[in-house]
Amino acid sequence: MATGFSDGSEPDGGIRGQRVLDLLDRAIEVQGSLVLKNIARARRRNPEATPAEVIPSLERMYVSALTGTGAAVGGSAAAPGVGTAVALALSAGEALSSLELSALFALSIAEVHGVSIDEVERRRTIVMGILLGGSGSGTISKVAERTGQHWGRQVVAKVPVETLRRINGVLGKNFVTKYGTKQGIVVLGRVAPFGIGAVIGGGANAALAALAVRAGRRAFGPPPVSWPAGDSRAS
Repeated sequence: MATGFSDGSEPDGGIRGQRVLDLLDRAIEVQGSLVLKNIARARRRNPEATPAEVIPSLERMYVSALTGTGAAVGGSAAAPGVGTAVALALSAGEALSSLELSALFALSIAEVHGVSIDEVERRRTIVMGILLGGSGSGTISKVAERTGQHWGRQVVAKVPVETLRRINGVLGKNFVTKYGTKQGIVVLGRVAPFGIGAVIGGGANAALAALAVRAGRRAFGPPPVSWPAGDSRAS
């Protein structure tokens, strides 16, 4: 599958840069159609919940799911009798699942804030910007030549697509490095004693989730007071 923003990155941590970006694009494509369902799930216990009440639920769901995924893979990879090839395959699968969970979280937060992202370049910017945390927001502000809080709103409303492509080119290089390093940590589970591997995998994903949650809050700022009248999210 073509990514649309190849950056020519060299292999990092055993994972080819283009492969990481391919996985990211696949995650964005798959999860983009599930955003409204994810928000509905967060509201299941309280259909009358306001945006300010839904966002913490989305955050908890994301942190729990991502941490559990990392722990399961780390524990499986460290299990007695699991060979290197199997451990690497498990870690590769976890890379996709963690990206899918992260893309779903980032796009869901944007949707709750009333930021609908139809163009793929804007989706890439939102997802990578949130997953890269402070370095992502700094890159976006620098390349877009815009300052101020809540870059998530500015990117969608004001930045031309050509500028977004330049932003995504820089973010892509940083993203490859981050995920190459992260997957290297998860793969360590295959050489750790059984049980410790789960701690390594779960800890790596928990740190990633916490970073994304903080970045999401900074990207969009305070949530809307209420859902837009007639909006499908309010039903």
